[in-house]
Amino acid sequence: MLQQTQVATVIGYYTRWMQKWPTLQDLAGASLEEVNQLWAGLGYYSRGRRLQEGARKVVEELGGHVPRTANMLQKLLPGVGRYTAGAIASIAFGQVTGVVDGNVTRVLCRVRAIGADPRSPSVTQHLWSLAQQLVDPARPGDFNQAAMELGATVCTPRGPLCPKCPVRGFCQAQKRVSTPGVGRPGAGREQGAAEPSP
Repeated sequence: MLQQTQVATVIGYYTRWMQKWPTLQDLAGASLEEVNQLWAGLGYYSRGRRLQEGARKVVEELGGHVPRTANMLQKLLPGVGRYTAGAIASIAFGQVTGVVDGNVTRVLCRVRAIGADPRSPSVTQHLWSLAQQLVDPARPGDFNQAAMELGATVCTPRGPLCPKCPVRGFCQAQKRVSTPGVGRPGAGREQGAAEPSP
């Protein structure tokens, strides 16, 4: 539900969804028309359809067992990509796997002073590798949620709250802020920022 949609928008939809279909079995038994009716107004209707298709697959083909690893989630469930698979596997099942979304990308690029375009395939791959290296093996779900929340609430695109940031001591972009002539992290790409290492 949160794909391309903010949490505040999703909360009411999520609450109604869980009241109507509290289990995978309930969702698997719903009609596509019912799913679309409850989804109305949220947009991107394919998300609702894929949730239902995923529930049906789990119930009908996987014996009611949700895949527990990022690899198997991505391989077996419709519409589950790398980020969603990693988030589910780490948060729900404790798999040690990193996640990279827009918020995590911003945090990693600032903390490591990666000035290259994060949309380029090589930088994207570097960010995934970096996220995998940094994830806390004892609490991967908590770590990933914290990284996402940090990017959403503190390390924001504009007006980042650097003085309140819990990782400011490690942040290469923050160190550049104190250098005369270098803008704050949210002011665009830092000049002279490091390229990702292979």
